Amino acid sequence: MTRKEQAKRDRSAREQIRVKQREALKTGDERYLPLREQGPVRRFTRDYVDRRRNFAEYLLPFLVVLLVLFTVSSGFSDQVQTALTAFAYPFLILGTVLDEVVMVRGLKKELRARFGADEIKGTTSYAVLRSTQLRRFRLPKPQVARGETLGTSYR
Repeated sequence: MTRKEQAKRDRSAREQIRVKQREALKTGDERYLPLREQGPVRRFTRDYVDRRRNFAEYLLPFLVVLLVLFTVSSGFSDQVQTALTAFAYPFLILGTVLDEVVMVRGLKKELRARFGADEIKGTTSYAVLRSTQLRRFRLPKPQVARGETLGTSYR
């Protein structure tokens, strides 16, 4: 086999792996998920985030609404625009930070109880990033319904 043929075969194999991984991200199939998404700790973290309503997932739509309001608010007085700015942004920032702190504290408590302190490294940032995405755009797709209790089958 020549070098070109070998490279072509390798590219084809890598593309098949990427296709399987993309499909697994849509279906949640653990066997073909990318390495960073695999394992019981990551699966539990995803389920923990997906089962609750997160303030941060609504942050982007709120900001778009505010942008539209500021764009069309040329008819409003300067005091109204200033008041909207003074209350809306701090409310959004404070709400997001508080919700993330509550979520991370609860997640760490659950992870320590279920898996031990050694296995939970990196889950905080993973959970925060996942919670800021709109639910329908999260990959891997959410596997639990909102409000659902988490079982014990994560090992």
